[in-house]
Amino acid sequence: MSSRGEGLPDDRYLDREESWLRFNQRVLELAEDPTLPLLERVRFLAIFATNLDEFFMVRVAGLTRRMATGLAVKSASGRRPREVLERTAEVAGELMQRHAAVFHEQILPALAKESIEILRWDELSRTEQERLHRLFRDEIYPVLTPLAVDSAHPFPYISGRSLNLAVIVRDPDTEASLFARVKVPPVLPRFIEASPDRFTPLEDVIAAHLGQLFVGMEVVEHHVFRVTRNQDLEIDEDISESLLQALERELLRRRFGPVVRLEVEDSISPEVLEMLVEELGVPERQVYKIRGPLHLGGLHAIADLDRPELKYPPFVPSKEAVPIDADIFAAIRERDVLIHHPYDSFSTTVQRFIEDAACDPHVLAIKQTLYRTSGDSPIVDALIDAAEEGKQVVVVVELKARFDERANIEWARKLEQAGCHVVYGFVGLKTHCKLSLVVRQDPDGTLRRYCHIGTGNYHPKTARQYEDLGLLTADPDVGEDVGTLFNHLTGYSRQNTYNRLLVAPRSLRSGLVLRIEREIDHHEAGRPAHIRFKCNGLVDEVIIDALYRASRAGVPVDVWVRGICALRPGVPGLSDNIRVRSVLGRFLEHSRIFAFEAGGDPEVWIGSADMMHRNLDRRVEALVRVSDKAHRTELVRLLDMAMDDGTSTWWLGPDGDWTRHQYAETGDLDAQGEPLRDIQRHLMKTRRWRTVDG
Repeated sequence: MSSRGEGLPDDRYLDREESWLRFNQRVLELAEDPTLPLLERVRFLAIFATNLDEFFMVRVAGLTRRMATGLAVKSASGRRPREVLERTAEVAGELMQRHAAVFHEQILPALAKESIEILRWDELSRTEQERLHRLFRDEIYPVLTPLAVDSAHPFPYISGRSLNLAVIVRDPDTEASLFARVKVPPVLPRFIEASPDRFTPLEDVIAAHLGQLFVGMEVVEHHVFRVTRNQDLEIDEDISESLLQALERELLRRRFGPVVRLEVEDSISPEVLEMLVEELGVPERQVYKIRGPLHLGGLHAIADLDRPELKYPPFVPSKEAVPIDADIFAAIRERDVLIHHPYDSFSTTVQRFIEDAACDPHVLAIKQTLYRTSGDSPIVDALIDAAEEGKQVVVVVELKARFDERANIEWARKLEQAGCHVVYGFVGLKTHCKLSLVVRQDPDGTLRRYCHIGTGNYHPKTARQYEDLGLLTADPDVGEDVGTLFNHLTGYSRQNTYNRLLVAPRSLRSGLVLRIEREIDHHEAGRPAHIRFKCNGLVDEVIIDALYRASRAGVPVDVWVRGICALRPGVPGLSDNIRVRSVLGRFLEHSRIFAFEAGGDPEVWIGSADMMHRNLDRRVEALVRVSDKAHRTELVRLLDMAMDDGTSTWWLGPDGDWTRHQYAETGDLDAQGEPLRDIQRHLMKTRRWRTVDG
């Protein structure tokens, strides 16, 4: 195996933070797309905002923390930490301004044409204002707590992602000016309905009634601001302390993380802004002046309005993967079942697999990993039912699933109370693999292991929104592998080799690099060679360098990536043979596929791992080799369809810019060609995607 980086240029990686921002820019481009249903565009605006919140809470916060502790080093892209932060602030600021412009210049007028309006207080009718006067008195005023700042009252703590009013009031007796903060209650709707389909921001309603909060004082000015804090977890996983207790304690500390972003409306006065910056300790580069209203993540409520004609048409997943009237275990025994969500129903495949196992008297044991699941999870309910039926149930719960920690703690306790064996994984590693194992004494007397290995979480709600793959199989080799991996997760097994699995952090990266190197050998021997990857992120330098070596050797490399990509495609002499494309749309592309032409007999893997350091080094991940020839053919055709020039995608250039290819070329710069194929719409139309002719 070639040594990593040998003979490769130093500037071969794109910056991962900027690449993530470019991903969110693609989300914003969907909000700008007039061909999409209007309320879906509104939702993409909201998604952009919430995505950016998480980026600051985790990525910017992490880099800021490492700089403060002196642990930050130059990034793989060659940028120094301060350069990364400065560039991140610049790009994020540009995107936030663009986001606000889309809202005001495109979305608001388009909504108004459909008789849906978002108005500021002064734009409301007198009747609407009077209605909101009553609403304020009855429902808003009781939950407000104005906090004054003076010699006896220090500047209050401002919680992360909270919306606030900075208010300057004057005492008419002393002429003294005072600062006060009013928090906009998050328990109330972000946009208040003044009359049917006419909304106004909650902070506008509060601002119009400040005189009732500061009786006897003169309200001089008020301005809206919002703070983002570091909310990444730092847990000392001391083996002498329960991980559950450590996590619960850290969740309490998370609320008080340092400020990493201050958003203010662009109308704020210099004096009030100076006070906020000083009191919050925010560097200038982390202050963003935006045209209000702030916190457009609240637009999800507008997108949820009951206006079906302004949304994507309804879609009913196929139930053909496992016929409803078939015994699911008999169907899996007959042949492997490949499932593609959301095109295949989750409830009639994966959920049914667990539920049928829970009530089947022939099932002896169920072993399950849970990373994220829904609040009313039928999967968890089925596991509890199975335990109460006397079956042995083992559940590996990942407590540190980011932003789902609290929910997972609750589920862990509920499962333990029902008699399930709950395991919290390894110190220092997240358990991210998606595995389910059912041990069954079949009627013929054979003890068999039935398995599900997937690319997505066991989450019925996201299974309708996330594109994912899963394999149901009774193959003995897979059963042995999954059983061994569960022993690794729950006990002290240290097995590193498997029959049909690649498992991180031990063998997954090296296994993929080995197969990349084999493609080079195939190409040099004149045999068919082609590398195709589909993943959410491609950052790992070892994998990227292996792909560069393959490209240099003449092997075609196709990468279908949803989010971050640090690889530079199309660089002469380095990546001439690499194409990188991205698909964003109605569903969140979430599956991971790794296909190798292997001399004409393709080898295809699916699983939970992205090509990121955290996945390959700090998580337990699993890929399964797809053995059924028809399934392999279908997956390769799916990858090829995404890379086809006739499919609507974004193309990554060597400089890190993404270009959207949405319409066919016409040869006439003034003429727009026909829309290119929307791969998600195409798969919905064909229902079972295996019928697609690529």
